[in-house]
Amino acid sequence: MKALILAGGLGTRLRPLTFSMPKPVVPLLGKPLVRHLIDPLPDEVDTVILAVSYMKEYIERYFQENDVGRNIIIVNEDVPLGTGGAMKNVAHNLDDTFFAFNGDVICSLDMESMLHHHRSHGGIGTMALWPVEDPSAFGVVATDDSGRIVDFQEKPERGEAISNNINAGAYIFEPELLDHIPDGVVSLEREVFPHILHRGLHGYNFEGYWVDAGTRESFLRAQRTLLDLKGNMISCATRHAGVEFIGPNMIEATHLSPCRIGPHVYLERGAEVHQGAQIEDSMVLTGASIGRGAIVKGSLVGPGARVAEGETVLDRILA
Repeated sequence: MKALILAGGLGTRLRPLTFSMPKPVVPLLGKPLVRHLIDPLPDEVDTVILAVSYMKEYIERYFQENDVGRNIIIVNEDVPLGTGGAMKNVAHNLDDTFFAFNGDVICSLDMESMLHHHRSHGGIGTMALWPVEDPSAFGVVATDDSGRIVDFQEKPERGEAISNNINAGAYIFEPELLDHIPDGVVSLEREVFPHILHRGLHGYNFEGYWVDAGTRESFLRAQRTLLDLKGNMISCATRHAGVEFIGPNMIEATHLSPCRIGPHVYLERGAEVHQGAQIEDSMVLTGASIGRGAIVKGSLVGPGARVAEGETVLDRILA
């Protein structure tokens, strides 16, 4: 069985971090974003197809250097084709039932259970659904009593949504779906899904957590969510005499002077934090240096970035 990950975006909302690395390999708690989709896949999935359009060589190099236990096929788009166009572009690789994911999704979806649900209900596909209080920023889905999807609504006005269930960006499809996607730049959500409801498209609700981690704010929300679940992960090789740790954090082997860290901080191996610095709700990657007395909150600090002595960095991306 195969899985398709739609990762063709340029990562513009995470710039300047994504000027030096593509979004699929930005580390979320020490693991590239894309691995949070690949690793939980059922054992039945032996091949993962990545549809990309930016820094393909960087992504290829990562998978050459890291065995993920599955065959990885990377397909490049010369120009971004949208979710539907990207799927059509790899159609020759999809000859049986397949998973498909938006590349930003971080969630607690039980993929084995979803696959069982799909096979028991039949139809052309199954879409993971997630409830939100305000669906006005999302694609909204309405289902009947049997769970079959009967209507779509894209980013409705506040208070006018047909339900509070949104498209969670995780799917299982039969290859027949590909016959309904025209060539060119195509949106699955707007141009395909509304026209295949008669073929049987079902919703699958799940519990736990769901984050679309494509912006600084949502990326850090995903980090907070996972840290709250996993608790403290502090390497025993970390020098931390005099360091005050608050709440859950993930600290890899790094050099720490007496400072204050947390809650919800990821420090990658090779980062440096100097005396009196304070870091909260942030990610600091290898080679970065947080200067003496500096304050970093709500920020992503990329590889090799420098925060000067006494500097305050709030809600920013540095690279």
